[in-house]
Amino acid sequence: MKKLLLFGLLVFIASCKTQSVTSTKLDQKSERTIKGNFTLTAVTYPGSEYIKVNSFDIADSKCFIGSTWKFVSNNNRGNMALTAVNCPVFASDITWFINKEGQFVMKILSADIKAKKVTEGYVLIVANQTETSFQLIDKINVGGKATDVMYQFQKVN
Repeated sequence: MKKLLLFGLLVFIASCKTQSVTSTKLDQKSERTIKGNFTLTAVTYPGSEYIKVNSFDIADSKCFIGSTWKFVSNNNRGNMALTAVNCPVFASDITWFINKEGQFVMKILSADIKAKKVTEGYVLIVANQTETSFQLIDKINVGGKATDVMYQFQKVN
């Protein structure tokens, strides 16, 4: 009886274990295509002339236009920096990966905190990927309706 009770308790504990919302099976081909330096050239979404979007909890989405991004595919690290005039100055290291479901998973790192200690991040969809450009699509809620925010990246030679 004790063994049965112990087994039941173990099954209960195992079923309560939290699971990641994203798959960690990597799409290494997509990751290699994104390797390098990019500029974010456009941010578009329906109603952009009326609605402000705070991208990545950093700044208005329009402040990201012209931002520079570096993606290193062999260690899934990189960095990003806002460069737009009249916008907050911001630069940070990032960790990122692309999984088999086409999700781009990114964490923005603080200087004094290791990547494994950062528990929050962003999950976007990779779209229209070529050797020189790609898009990241974020799903946001605007007035109870799902809306896509599209970030267009262009490779810098």
